[in-house]
Amino acid sequence: MSVAVLLLLGLGLLGAEGRRNRCYFNRTQERCVCYNLSEETAGSIIQCLAATVVEFRGGEVEKYIAFPIRDLDNSAIETLGSLIIQKVIIVDVLVPEILLARVLRFFSYTHVKELVFDSCVFQGTGDWHEMDGRSLPILSLSFNNVTSAPLMGNEQAFSSLGTWLETLQELAVTSSHVTSLPCAIGRVFRALHTLDLAQNSLGDGSLTPAFCQGAFPQLQVLSLQHNKLMSYHGVCEGVQLLQVLQDLNLSQNKLMADPSSSCQWPASLQIFNLSHTGLEEVLTPLPPNLEVLDMSHNHLRAVDNSLSSLKKLFLSQNLLQAIPPVRNYPLLDTLHLDNNSITELPWDEVTLLGHLQDVTAANNPYSCSCSGAGGLQALAATGHLGQGWPQDYTCQSPPGYQGWRVVAVPVSVLRCHRAAVVAPLCVALALLGLAGA
Repeated sequence: MSVAVLLLLGLGLLGAEGRRNRCYFNRTQERCVCYNLSEETAGSIIQCLAATVVEFRGGEVEKYIAFPIRDLDNSAIETLGSLIIQKVIIVDVLVPEILLARVLRFFSYTHVKELVFDSCVFQGTGDWHEMDGRSLPILSLSFNNVTSAPLMGNEQAFSSLGTWLETLQELAVTSSHVTSLPCAIGRVFRALHTLDLAQNSLGDGSLTPAFCQGAFPQLQVLSLQHNKLMSYHGVCEGVQLLQVLQDLNLSQNKLMADPSSSCQWPASLQIFNLSHTGLEEVLTPLPPNLEVLDMSHNHLRAVDNSLSSLKKLFLSQNLLQAIPPVRNYPLLDTLHLDNNSITELPWDEVTLLGHLQDVTAANNPYSCSCSGAGGLQALAATGHLGQGWPQDYTCQSPPGYQGWRVVAVPVSVLRCHRAAVVAPLCVALALLGLAGA
Protein backbone atom coordinates (compact mmCIF):
# COMPACT_ATOMS: atom_id res chain seq x y z
CA MET A 1 0.00 0.00 0.00
CA SER A 2 1.36 3.47 -0.85
CA VAL A 3 2.85 5.77 1.79
CA ALA A 4 0.07 8.29 1.17
CA VAL A 5 -2.58 5.67 1.96
CA LEU A 6 -0.73 4.64 5.11
CA LEU A 7 -0.64 8.27 6.20
CA LEU A 8 -4.34 8.70 5.61
CA LEU A 9 -5.05 5.51 7.52
CA GLY A 10 -3.00 6.88 10.39
CA LEU A 11 -4.99 10.09 10.32
CA GLY A 12 -8.14 8.06 10.65
CA LEU A 13 -9.52 9.33 7.39
CA LEU A 14 -10.29 5.92 5.96
CA GLY A 15 -13.76 5.27 7.34
CA ALA A 16 -16.27 2.48 7.03
CA GLU A 17 -17.64 1.75 3.59
CA GLY A 18 -20.50 4.07 2.73
CA ARG A 19 -22.57 5.24 -0.16
CA ARG A 20 -19.58 6.46 -2.17
CA ASN A 21 -16.36 4.94 -0.90
CA ARG A 22 -13.98 6.48 -3.38
CA CYS A 23 -12.17 9.66 -4.43
CA TYR A 24 -13.06 12.04 -7.26
CA PHE A 25 -10.42 14.21 -8.90
CA ASN A 26 -11.29 17.50 -10.63
CA ARG A 27 -8.35 18.14 -12.90
CA THR A 28 -9.36 21.71 -13.71
CA GLN A 29 -9.46 22.75 -10.05
CA GLU A 30 -6.65 20.37 -9.04
CA ARG A 31 -8.97 19.28 -6.22
CA CYS A 32 -9.70 15.76 -5.03
CA VAL A 33 -12.67 14.84 -2.79
CA CYS A 34 -12.84 11.47 -0.99
CA TYR A 35 -16.08 10.11 0.48
CA ASN A 36 -16.06 7.53 3.28
CA LEU A 37 -12.95 5.91 1.91
CA SER A 38 -12.26 2.44 3.31
CA GLU A 39 -9.12 0.32 3.24
CA GLU A 40 -10.71 -1.98 0.69
CA THR A 41 -11.36 0.83 -1.78
CA ALA A 42 -8.30 2.92 -0.98
CA GLY A 43 -6.91 2.37 -4.45
CA SER A 44 -8.87 5.35 -5.76
CA ILE A 45 -6.83 7.71 -3.58
CA ILE A 46 -3.96 7.32 -6.02
CA GLN A 47 -5.61 9.85 -8.31
CA CYS A 48 -5.42 12.44 -5.50
CA LEU A 49 -1.63 12.50 -5.77
CA ALA A 50 -1.97 14.98 -8.65
CA ALA A 51 -4.15 17.39 -6.60
CA THR A 52 -3.09 20.50 -4.71
CA VAL A 53 -6.24 20.38 -2.52
CA VAL A 54 -7.50 17.13 -0.98
CA GLU A 55 -10.80 16.94 0.94
CA PHE A 56 -11.99 14.00 3.02
CA ARG A 57 -15.69 13.76 3.89
CA GLY A 58 -16.97 11.34 6.49
CA GLY A 59 -15.59 8.13 7.88
CA GLU A 60 -15.31 6.16 11.10
CA VAL A 61 -12.03 6.66 12.88
CA GLU A 62 -11.99 4.80 16.17
CA LYS A 63 -11.46 1.44 14.42
CA TYR A 64 -7.97 2.64 13.46
CA ILE A 65 -6.82 3.71 16.94
CA ALA A 66 -4.80 0.50 17.26
CA PHE A 67 -3.48 0.70 13.69
CA PRO A 68 0.33 0.22 13.81
CA ILE A 69 2.09 3.42 12.79
CA ARG A 70 5.79 2.96 12.17
CA ASP A 71 8.46 5.52 11.50
CA LEU A 72 9.02 6.12 7.82
CA ASP A 73 12.04 4.90 5.89
CA ASN A 74 13.95 7.11 3.46
CA SER A 75 11.95 6.01 0.40
CA ALA A 76 8.65 6.79 2.16
CA ILE A 77 9.92 10.20 3.22
CA GLU A 78 11.00 10.88 -0.37
CA THR A 79 7.53 9.89 -1.62
CA LEU A 80 5.80 12.25 0.80
CA GLY A 81 8.17 15.02 -0.20
CA SER A 82 7.26 14.60 -3.86
CA LEU A 83 3.53 15.23 -3.29
CA ILE A 84 2.20 18.61 -4.48
CA ILE A 85 -0.70 18.74 -1.98
CA GLN A 86 -0.90 22.22 -0.45
CA LYS A 87 -4.19 22.04 1.45
CA VAL A 88 -5.98 19.25 3.34
CA ILE A 89 -9.63 19.60 4.38
CA ILE A 90 -11.27 17.15 6.79
CA VAL A 91 -15.07 17.31 7.06
CA ASP A 92 -17.55 15.50 9.33
CA VAL A 93 -15.08 13.12 10.95
CA LEU A 94 -14.75 11.96 14.54
CA VAL A 95 -11.06 12.32 15.34
CA PRO A 96 -9.50 10.60 18.38
CA GLU A 97 -6.75 12.96 19.55
CA ILE A 98 -4.48 10.04 20.40
CA LEU A 99 -4.50 9.04 16.73
CA LEU A 100 -4.01 12.58 15.49
CA ALA A 101 -1.07 13.05 17.84
CA ARG A 102 0.66 9.96 16.43
CA VAL A 103 0.53 10.94 12.78
CA LEU A 104 0.64 14.74 12.74
CA ARG A 105 4.43 14.51 12.67
CA PHE A 106 4.26 12.93 9.20
CA PHE A 107 3.14 16.28 7.80
CA SER A 108 6.70 17.51 8.38
CA TYR A 109 7.71 15.52 5.30
CA THR A 110 5.05 17.12 3.05
CA HIS A 111 4.45 20.57 1.55
CA VAL A 112 0.98 21.02 3.08
CA LYS A 113 0.52 24.69 4.00
CA GLU A 114 -3.17 24.65 5.07
CA LEU A 115 -5.04 22.23 7.33
CA VAL A 116 -8.80 22.63 7.80
CA PHE A 117 -11.18 20.76 10.12
CA ASP A 118 -14.89 21.38 9.45
CA SER A 119 -17.76 19.90 11.51
CA CYS A 120 -15.44 17.47 13.28
CA VAL A 121 -15.47 16.05 16.81
CA PHE A 122 -12.17 15.69 18.65
CA GLN A 123 -12.40 12.91 21.19
CA GLY A 124 -10.22 12.09 24.18
CA THR A 125 -6.70 13.37 24.76
CA GLY A 126 -3.52 12.77 22.86
CA ASP A 127 0.08 12.12 23.83
CA TRP A 128 1.84 14.97 22.06
CA HIS A 129 5.37 14.31 23.34
CA GLU A 130 6.45 13.00 19.94
CA MET A 131 5.91 16.52 18.58
CA ASP A 132 8.43 18.05 20.99
CA GLY A 133 10.83 20.19 18.99
CA ARG A 134 9.27 19.18 15.65
CA SER A 135 8.32 21.81 13.08
CA LEU A 136 5.63 21.50 10.39
CA PRO A 137 5.17 23.31 7.05
CA ILE A 138 1.55 24.13 7.92
CA LEU A 139 1.13 27.92 8.17
CA SER A 140 -2.68 28.13 8.24
CA LEU A 141 -4.88 26.11 10.61
CA SER A 142 -8.69 26.30 10.67
CA PHE A 143 -11.39 24.78 12.88
CA ASN A 144 -15.02 25.44 11.96
CA ASN A 145 -17.98 24.02 13.88
CA VAL A 146 -15.81 21.62 15.84
CA THR A 147 -16.35 20.02 19.25
CA SER A 148 -13.45 19.33 21.59
CA ALA A 149 -12.38 19.42 25.23
CA PRO A 150 -12.02 22.93 26.71
CA LEU A 151 -8.74 24.70 25.91
CA MET A 152 -8.19 25.35 29.61
CA GLY A 153 -6.08 22.52 30.98
CA ASN A 154 -4.57 21.53 27.61
CA GLU A 155 -1.51 23.72 28.01
CA GLN A 156 0.80 20.66 27.90
CA ALA A 157 -0.32 19.80 24.37
CA PHE A 158 0.35 23.36 23.24
CA SER A 159 3.77 23.21 24.86
CA SER A 160 4.69 20.06 22.92
CA LEU A 161 3.43 21.66 19.70
CA GLY A 162 5.24 24.90 20.49
CA THR A 163 7.99 24.58 17.87
CA TRP A 164 5.35 24.37 15.15
CA LEU A 165 2.76 26.75 16.62
CA GLU A 166 5.28 29.52 17.13
CA THR A 167 5.69 29.68 13.32
CA LEU A 168 1.96 29.42 12.48
CA GLN A 169 0.71 32.53 10.66
CA GLU A 170 -3.08 32.11 10.42
CA LEU A 171 -5.50 30.53 12.89
CA ALA A 172 -9.30 30.32 12.69
CA VAL A 173 -11.57 28.83 15.34
CA THR A 174 -15.11 29.68 14.26
CA SER A 175 -18.62 28.55 15.24
CA SER A 176 -17.15 26.30 17.92
CA HIS A 177 -18.67 27.63 21.18
CA VAL A 178 -15.37 29.09 22.40
CA THR A 179 -15.92 31.01 25.65
CA SER A 180 -12.33 31.71 26.69
CA LEU A 181 -8.76 31.61 25.48
CA PRO A 182 -6.08 31.00 28.14
CA CYS A 183 -3.27 33.53 28.33
CA ALA A 184 -0.56 30.83 28.13
CA ILE A 185 -1.88 29.63 24.78
CA GLY A 186 -1.66 33.08 23.23
CA ARG A 187 1.99 33.32 24.21
CA VAL A 188 2.80 30.24 22.10
CA PHE A 189 1.65 31.88 18.84
CA ARG A 190 4.61 34.19 18.39
CA ALA A 191 4.34 34.62 14.59
CA LEU A 192 0.55 34.58 14.21
CA HIS A 193 -0.68 37.59 12.21
CA THR A 194 -4.34 36.59 11.60
CA LEU A 195 -6.79 35.26 14.21
CA ASP A 196 -10.45 34.57 13.39
CA LEU A 197 -12.70 33.85 16.39
CA ALA A 198 -16.01 34.68 14.70
CA GLN A 199 -19.34 33.17 15.78
CA ASN A 200 -18.33 31.98 19.23
CA SER A 201 -19.41 32.87 22.77
CA LEU A 202 -16.66 35.25 23.87
CA GLY A 203 -17.84 37.86 26.37
CA ASP A 204 -16.31 41.14 27.52
CA GLY A 205 -14.49 39.53 30.44
CA SER A 206 -12.80 36.92 28.25
CA LEU A 207 -10.70 39.32 26.18
CA THR A 208 -8.22 40.66 28.75
CA PRO A 209 -7.02 37.16 29.77
CA ALA A 210 -6.86 36.04 26.13
CA PHE A 211 -4.82 39.02 24.96
CA CYS A 212 -2.59 39.29 28.00
CA GLN A 213 0.94 40.66 28.11
CA GLY A 214 3.09 38.69 25.65
CA ALA A 215 0.19 36.96 23.87
CA PHE A 216 0.01 37.15 20.06
CA PRO A 217 2.86 39.70 19.75
CA GLN A 218 2.63 39.87 15.93
CA LEU A 219 -1.16 39.85 15.57
CA GLN A 220 -2.35 42.23 12.84
CA VAL A 221 -5.84 40.97 11.93
CA LEU A 222 -8.43 40.00 14.56
CA SER A 223 -12.06 39.01 13.93
CA LEU A 224 -14.41 38.91 16.92
CA GLN A 225 -17.49 39.02 14.71
CA HIS A 226 -20.74 37.62 16.08
CA ASN A 227 -19.75 36.88 19.67
CA LYS A 228 -21.35 38.06 22.93
CA LEU A 229 -19.47 41.33 23.32
CA MET A 230 -21.44 44.27 24.72
CA SER A 231 -19.05 46.91 26.06
CA TYR A 232 -17.30 49.04 23.45
CA HIS A 233 -14.76 50.23 25.99
CA GLY A 234 -14.44 46.73 27.46
CA VAL A 235 -13.29 45.49 24.07
CA CYS A 236 -10.88 48.42 23.85
CA GLU A 237 -9.35 47.48 27.19
CA GLY A 238 -9.23 43.83 26.15
CA VAL A 239 -7.14 44.41 23.01
CA GLN A 240 -5.04 47.43 23.99
CA LEU A 241 -1.90 45.29 24.46
CA LEU A 242 -1.99 44.20 20.79
CA GLN A 243 0.42 46.90 19.71
CA VAL A 244 0.67 45.95 16.01
CA LEU A 245 -3.05 45.25 15.45
CA GLN A 246 -4.20 46.79 12.16
CA ASP A 247 -7.62 45.27 11.39
CA LEU A 248 -10.34 44.66 14.01
CA ASN A 249 -13.80 43.26 13.20
CA LEU A 250 -16.45 43.70 15.92
CA SER A 251 -19.46 43.37 13.63
CA GLN A 252 -22.64 41.59 14.75
CA ASN A 253 -22.07 42.24 18.46
CA LYS A 254 -24.52 44.36 20.47
CA LEU A 255 -22.23 47.15 21.62
CA MET A 256 -22.96 49.88 24.13
CA ALA A 257 -20.89 52.84 25.30
CA ASP A 258 -19.38 53.19 28.77
CA PRO A 259 -18.88 56.92 29.38
CA SER A 260 -16.66 56.29 32.40
CA SER A 261 -13.86 54.77 30.30
CA SER A 262 -11.11 56.65 28.50
CA CYS A 263 -9.37 53.61 26.96
CA GLN A 264 -7.15 54.31 23.96
CA TRP A 265 -7.22 51.87 21.05
CA PRO A 266 -3.89 50.62 19.68
CA ALA A 267 -2.40 53.41 17.58
CA SER A 268 -1.60 50.86 14.85
CA LEU A 269 -5.29 50.15 14.13
CA GLN A 270 -6.23 51.14 10.56
CA ILE A 271 -9.35 49.08 9.69
CA PHE A 272 -12.32 49.02 12.08
CA ASN A 273 -15.59 47.17 11.42
CA LEU A 274 -18.52 48.20 13.65
CA SER A 275 -21.31 47.17 11.28
CA HIS A 276 -24.43 45.41 12.58
CA THR A 277 -23.73 46.42 16.20
CA GLY A 278 -26.96 48.32 16.95
CA LEU A 279 -25.17 51.64 17.45
CA GLU A 280 -27.31 54.78 17.70
CA GLU A 281 -24.33 57.13 17.89
CA VAL A 282 -20.66 57.15 16.97
CA LEU A 283 -18.86 55.89 20.06
CA THR A 284 -15.68 57.62 21.17
CA PRO A 285 -12.83 57.58 21.27
CA LEU A 286 -12.21 56.07 17.85
CA PRO A 287 -8.77 54.70 16.95
CA PRO A 288 -6.76 57.81 16.01
CA ASN A 289 -5.13 56.55 12.79
CA LEU A 290 -8.08 54.85 11.11
CA GLU A 291 -8.08 54.54 7.33
CA VAL A 292 -11.22 52.37 6.93
CA LEU A 293 -14.33 52.65 9.14
CA ASP A 294 -17.42 50.50 8.55
CA MET A 295 -20.48 51.57 10.55
CA SER A 296 -23.10 50.30 8.11
CA HIS A 297 -26.31 48.57 9.19
CA ASN A 298 -26.76 50.51 12.44
CA HIS A 299 -29.17 53.18 13.76
CA LEU A 300 -27.02 56.28 13.33
CA ARG A 301 -28.86 59.56 12.80
CA ALA A 302 -25.78 61.75 12.47
CA VAL A 303 -22.03 61.41 12.01
CA ASP A 304 -19.95 64.45 12.95
CA ASN A 305 -16.46 63.44 13.97
CA SER A 306 -13.04 64.22 12.51
CA LEU A 307 -10.49 61.65 11.36
CA SER A 308 -7.62 63.17 9.43
CA SER A 309 -6.31 59.83 8.12
CA LEU A 310 -9.64 58.24 7.11
CA LYS A 311 -9.85 57.07 3.49
CA LYS A 312 -12.97 54.89 3.38
CA LEU A 313 -16.22 55.43 5.29
CA PHE A 314 -19.16 53.02 5.02
CA LEU A 315 -22.48 54.30 6.42
CA SER A 316 -25.10 52.42 4.38
CA GLN A 317 -28.28 51.17 6.07
CA ASN A 318 -28.55 53.79 8.81
CA LEU A 319 -30.98 56.63 9.63
CA LEU A 320 -28.86 59.54 8.41
CA GLN A 321 -30.78 62.59 7.23
CA ALA A 322 -27.71 64.39 5.93
CA ILE A 323 -24.30 63.43 4.68
CA PRO A 324 -21.40 63.75 7.13
CA PRO A 325 -19.21 66.86 6.75
CA VAL A 326 -16.71 65.63 4.18
CA ARG A 327 -14.23 68.38 5.06
CA ASN A 328 -13.63 66.52 8.34
CA TYR A 329 -11.96 63.72 6.35
CA PRO A 330 -9.37 65.37 4.06
CA LEU A 331 -8.04 62.05 2.70
CA LEU A 332 -11.42 60.40 2.09
CA ASP A 333 -11.73 58.62 -1.27
CA THR A 334 -14.74 56.31 -0.61
CA LEU A 335 -18.11 57.17 0.96
CA HIS A 336 -21.12 54.82 0.97
CA LEU A 337 -24.50 56.27 2.04
CA ASP A 338 -27.02 53.87 0.50
CA ASN A 339 -30.37 53.22 2.22
CA ASN A 340 -30.52 56.15 4.63
CA SER A 341 -32.99 59.03 5.02
CA ILE A 342 -31.00 61.60 3.05
CA THR A 343 -33.16 63.97 1.00
CA GLU A 344 -30.50 65.94 -0.85
CA LEU A 345 -26.79 66.48 -1.42
CA PRO A 346 -26.08 70.21 -0.80
CA TRP A 347 -24.18 72.00 -3.53
CA ASP A 348 -21.35 73.02 -1.22
CA GLU A 349 -20.80 69.38 -0.30
CA VAL A 350 -21.06 68.17 -3.90
CA THR A 351 -17.96 70.20 -4.73
CA LEU A 352 -16.06 68.28 -2.07
CA LEU A 353 -17.63 64.94 -2.95
CA GLY A 354 -16.48 65.38 -6.53
CA HIS A 355 -12.91 64.72 -5.37
CA LEU A 356 -13.83 61.28 -4.05
CA GLN A 357 -13.29 58.23 -6.24
CA ASP A 358 -16.26 56.17 -5.03
CA VAL A 359 -19.54 57.66 -3.76
CA THR A 360 -22.79 55.69 -3.48
CA ALA A 361 -26.04 57.11 -2.13
CA ALA A 362 -28.75 54.94 -3.70
CA ASN A 363 -32.20 54.23 -2.26
CA ASN A 364 -32.62 57.45 -0.30
CA PRO A 365 -35.89 59.48 -0.24
CA TYR A 366 -34.66 62.31 -2.42
CA SER A 367 -36.38 65.66 -2.68
CA CYS A 368 -35.97 66.58 -6.31
CA SER A 369 -35.79 70.31 -5.81
CA CYS A 370 -33.08 72.27 -7.52
CA SER A 371 -30.42 71.34 -4.99
CA GLY A 372 -31.73 67.80 -4.51
CA ALA A 373 -31.72 66.72 -8.14
CA GLY A 374 -29.05 69.14 -9.26
CA GLY A 375 -26.53 68.01 -6.66
CA LEU A 376 -26.86 64.37 -7.65
CA GLN A 377 -26.71 65.13 -11.35
CA ALA A 378 -23.62 67.24 -10.84
CA LEU A 379 -21.95 64.50 -8.83
CA ALA A 380 -22.85 61.89 -11.46
CA ALA A 381 -21.27 64.12 -14.10
CA THR A 382 -17.91 63.78 -12.34
CA GLY A 383 -18.05 60.02 -12.94
CA HIS A 384 -17.57 59.23 -9.24
CA LEU A 385 -21.13 58.28 -8.38
CA GLY A 386 -20.84 54.52 -8.18
CA GLN A 387 -23.09 51.51 -8.22
CA GLY A 388 -26.84 52.11 -8.47
CA TRP A 389 -26.84 55.23 -10.64
CA PRO A 390 -29.23 56.06 -12.21
CA GLN A 391 -31.73 53.23 -11.65
CA ASP A 392 -31.69 53.29 -7.83
CA TYR A 393 -31.93 57.06 -7.41
CA THR A 394 -35.59 58.12 -7.38
CA CYS A 395 -37.55 61.13 -6.18
CA GLN A 396 -39.92 60.95 -3.22
CA SER A 397 -40.90 64.62 -3.41
CA PRO A 398 -42.22 67.07 -4.56
CA PRO A 399 -45.47 65.40 -5.71
CA GLY A 400 -44.89 66.39 -9.31
CA TYR A 401 -41.70 64.34 -9.48
CA GLN A 402 -42.54 61.51 -7.08
CA GLY A 403 -41.36 58.20 -8.55
CA TRP A 404 -39.18 59.90 -11.19
CA ARG A 405 -35.58 58.92 -11.59
CA VAL A 406 -33.39 61.77 -10.41
CA VAL A 407 -31.48 61.71 -13.67
CA ALA A 408 -34.66 62.63 -15.58
CA VAL A 409 -35.57 65.71 -13.53
CA PRO A 410 -34.99 68.89 -15.60
CA VAL A 411 -32.57 71.17 -13.77
CA SER A 412 -32.03 74.69 -15.11
CA VAL A 413 -28.94 76.55 -13.94
CA LEU A 414 -30.74 79.88 -14.37
CA ARG A 415 -33.74 78.70 -12.33
CA CYS A 416 -31.84 76.83 -9.63
CA HIS A 417 -28.83 79.08 -9.21
CA ARG A 418 -30.17 82.48 -10.05
CA ALA A 419 -27.76 84.26 -7.74
CA ALA A 420 -24.80 82.54 -9.36
CA VAL A 421 -25.95 83.84 -12.77
CA VAL A 422 -27.41 87.26 -11.88
CA ALA A 423 -24.51 88.46 -9.74
CA PRO A 424 -21.86 88.14 -12.48
CA LEU A 425 -24.31 89.67 -14.97
CA CYS A 426 -24.84 92.68 -12.73
CA VAL A 427 -21.11 93.11 -12.31
CA ALA A 428 -20.62 92.94 -16.06
CA LEU A 429 -23.34 95.56 -16.66
CA ALA A 430 -21.84 97.80 -14.03
CA LEU A 431 -18.43 97.58 -15.66
CA LEU A 432 -19.92 98.35 -19.03
CA GLY A 433 -21.64 101.37 -17.52
CA LEU A 434 -18.39 102.68 -16.05
CA ALA A 435 -16.63 102.14 -19.33
CA GLY A 436 -19.29 104.12 -21.17
CA ALA A 437 -19.08 106.96 -18.64
